[in-house]
Amino acid sequence: MKYVATLDNVSHVVEVTGGDGRYRLTIGDDVWDVDARLTAQGIYSLLIGGLSYVADVVDREGTCMVDVGGEAYEVLVEEQTRWIIRTKGGAAGAAHGQTLTAPLPGKITHVAVRPGDRVQTGDTLVVIEAMKMENELKAAAAGTVAEVRVAPGQAVNPGDVMVVLRAAAEGE
Repeated sequence: MKYVATLDNVSHVVEVTGGDGRYRLTIGDDVWDVDARLTAQGIYSLLIGGLSYVADVVDREGTCMVDVGGEAYEVLVEEQTRWIIRTKGGAAGAAHGQTLTAPLPGKITHVAVRPGDRVQTGDTLVVIEAMKMENELKAAAAGTVAEVRVAPGQAVNPGDVMVVLRAAAEGE
């Protein structure tokens, strides 16, 4: 499973394989074999490269507060797909119109707009299924739908244009 861990506003893709307390973590070119055991509520015993660590982990509304050896870290951990949707799933270029592109490969399950429709910030434009999860892609700003280039059941690849919006005129 791939995750994205964000620490100090820097995000890293972390691939985790294994199970039953024995994991392999890959971050870029670095690979670690980790023995991780939950010993008490939120307290983990870690064995990494022959060194033992105790990590106190507290979940605070989706962000993990991690204390290891007196050092405290605030880490946001998300499934990679969710991170891609959150960071790249909105329509771009709000001031001059918007072009909504597919942030990842998937299948269109619902198109919520038609050409000529007016949308507001946060309105759902398209729903895409990726990795067995449905993700709503929303308008980043108000506007009018100029083009819809996808239909339900259609497969899309990252970067495929799905919806084009014209910027809302003053007073719209």
